[in-house]
Amino acid sequence: MKVAIYGQKYKDETKPYISKLLKHFKKRGVKVIFEFHFYYELKKHLQEEECFDTFLNYDDLPSDTDFFITIGGDGTILRAITYVRNSDIPIIGINTGRLGFLSTIQKDEIKNAIDQLLSNEYKIIERSVLSLKLIPEVLDSEDFQYAINEITVSRKNTTSMITVNTYLDDEYLTSYWADGLIIATPTGSTSYSMSCGGPILMPQAKNIVLTPIAPHNLNTRPLIIPNDTKIKLTVNGHENLFLISLDSRVTTINNQTEIYIEKAPFTIKTIEMEGQSFFKTLRSKLLWGEDTRN
Repeated sequence: MKVAIYGQKYKDETKPYISKLLKHFKKRGVKVIFEFHFYYELKKHLQEEECFDTFLNYDDLPSDTDFFITIGGDGTILRAITYVRNSDIPIIGINTGRLGFLSTIQKDEIKNAIDQLLSNEYKIIERSVLSLKLIPEVLDSEDFQYAINEITVSRKNTTSMITVNTYLDDEYLTSYWADGLIIATPTGSTSYSMSCGGPILMPQAKNIVLTPIAPHNLNTRPLIIPNDTKIKLTVNGHENLFLISLDSRVTTINNQTEIYIEKAPFTIKTIEMEGQSFFKTLRSKLLWGEDTRN
């Protein structure tokens, strides 16, 4: 069995957990490969006699990898999709961050979680992905092709609103006068979209949510649409530039750019361990049912 390990950056407090992870994999006879940049930082701090193979990008990730393990927070899993994409390699995260909505293995549960993983005591949750196309093609980066949480357009260098002209399957919907517009997957419905008043969707829902950010028209509300809907956006405002983000990755686009968003032709497979569920996560992370008045 082969597992890939990825982290966005090394932190001293994660050292004992990584050591525990590697020790347990070695005991179970599992081959480990690391993302190159993470391993480069790790080698400076980790006293490991064994050397590990590395991968650099999606094309470099071996196709016979059984699991892709992230070490960090939810942002690390979001970044991991640029490595996994349509490879069908399932992702699971060890939470060394804060919220841990997607990274569900807690630091003190590593050994038991790995044993469950190797014993096939889990289920796969398939999560839809959004793909982005810009006309003209002003970006030349694999980082700005896919998003598992959301694609967002928002204002830049101005306190004025922008206008986001929105078309669904070539039919004009509306022009949002707002600070921006979030196009969220069910996975992303519990992220930025939720903080802006959007609804929570089950991860397996076949929908997309359009959530305006601080809309000027107070009767404008989030809209749920089928996930096979093709979305076109154009933006105008007092400034010629605006921001577009895919999950945590942000870049600047000019107002002459047309934005096309649709469901990607693949899903990202995430792992849900036995004893976990989306409803349990809602209760524990969002404190549903908790009396927080005192």
